[in-house]
Amino acid sequence: MDKKTARKKPRKATQTSLENAALYYLERFATSAENLRDVLMRRVERSVRHHDTDPHEGAAFVDALIVRYLECGLLDDLAFARTQAASMNRRGKSIRAIRARLMQKRVSSADIDDAVEALAQETPSPDLAAAIAYAKKRRLGPWRTREKDEDGREKELAALARSGFSYSIARLIVETEDTADIEAELERS
Repeated sequence: MDKKTARKKPRKATQTSLENAALYYLERFATSAENLRDVLMRRVERSVRHHDTDPHEGAAFVDALIVRYLECGLLDDLAFARTQAASMNRRGKSIRAIRARLMQKRVSSADIDDAVEALAQETPSPDLAAAIAYAKKRRLGPWRTREKDEDGREKELAALARSGFSYSIARLIVETEDTADIEAELERS
């Protein structure tokens, strides 16, 4: 096997190596407790395959780390859910897309509901605000650069629907001619 295709042998999953991996991961990424558990368990599984270590011992190390990080505040699923929800909303993600992404990151339903509720308190209509951001980014509705036609209208409605926005919000974005009208609608809601 030549050097370019040879894979590096994974490290043995010890308590120290798992803690170092967890801290390095947390330095680089905001994450939920369950997502960090998944990352570390993949590391344990690789160690079991290559070093024949005990998977139960590795799982116990991971569980202890997660509990310790939750207690000291290094991991906070609610704060993670709130910041991710606010960030995704600003980038034009619908509430449905935000919920799906947080579920994918294995955040609890209660924390997801709390994050969406906090988003609704900060922004009068979070879905409309996200739809506006999405439409600006994709140049839909009043931000389009080409002439308005029926085929283009259907495509714009479909793009907004695929992104998780309701028909009423999608129709408002697509049928409004002036950006000031949409901004005024956001202020009213």
